[in-house]
Amino acid sequence: MMSPRSDANQPLPEVTLPTCPSTRLLKNQKALVTGANSGIGRAIAVALGHAGADVVVNYLHGEDQAREVAAEIEHCGQTAIAHRADVSNEEQVQGMFRKMIAAFGTVDILINNAGIQKDAPFDEMTLEQWRTVIDVNLTGQFLCAREAIREFKRRGVVKEVSCAAGKIICISSVHEIIPWAGHVNYAASKGGVMLMMKSIAQEVAPYRIRVNSIAPGAIRTPINTAAWETPKAYDALMELVPYRRIGEVEDIGRAAVWLASDHADYVTGTSLFVDGGMTLYPGFSTGG
Repeated sequence: MMSPRSDANQPLPEVTLPTCPSTRLLKNQKALVTGANSGIGRAIAVALGHAGADVVVNYLHGEDQAREVAAEIEHCGQTAIAHRADVSNEEQVQGMFRKMIAAFGTVDILINNAGIQKDAPFDEMTLEQWRTVIDVNLTGQFLCAREAIREFKRRGVVKEVSCAAGKIICISSVHEIIPWAGHVNYAASKGGVMLMMKSIAQEVAPYRIRVNSIAPGAIRTPINTAAWETPKAYDALMELVPYRRIGEVEDIGRAAVWLASDHADYVTGTSLFVDGGMTLYPGFSTGG
């Protein structure tokens, strides 16, 4: 049995991760990634493209960045479309799916990634802050998942493409199970995503539709720069991460490719935590 490293509390060297998978597990599949112009969404969209999928790159703000993502996907031989839509708007979501089906013929994979934070102490949180986060993070996932499932059920399984009629991956958070003071609206939205995902998965499994979540922990993205940009902030963050490194967006991209592929065909209704052990309650690692 290995003994713990004597320097276990010291920062470990930074890792260099490959930017995308080398195998084409998603060849001939059509994917929609919401909020794909930056951060985790961008990494997932690029990873799906490198895995052989054609991709709709959804965005609300940041058209130039979305077009850059589409160009990167096209550079590896796939087709990509940048499409602006507010995922919390039913009409815009339906229009986005109509455009995708007109362009690609169908939808095989939905990555429900678009999300926002509007943080405040609970007694200072406004109704607008509450509603905006719930509308985007939870209702937006509902609207997109509903349209995807309608198409999956209409088309059914095409065995030459995939074992499943369709795959939905909801991007959740460790805060679907970890309370987060000062971020009640965000944590509530992610807790909602978790049970929405499981309930949808239970309902549509007989149609060979798989629905899962990826729940990231601390990932190096623009939305949380303050948590990792200085050595002091990074050291404090590492107290919450037993694996002693921050996650990279490529960690999530690779997980999404696997979960959307037929390699994960018997996986449904599951939250895949990609968090370096954050949900292992590291405060109790010395007995509490």
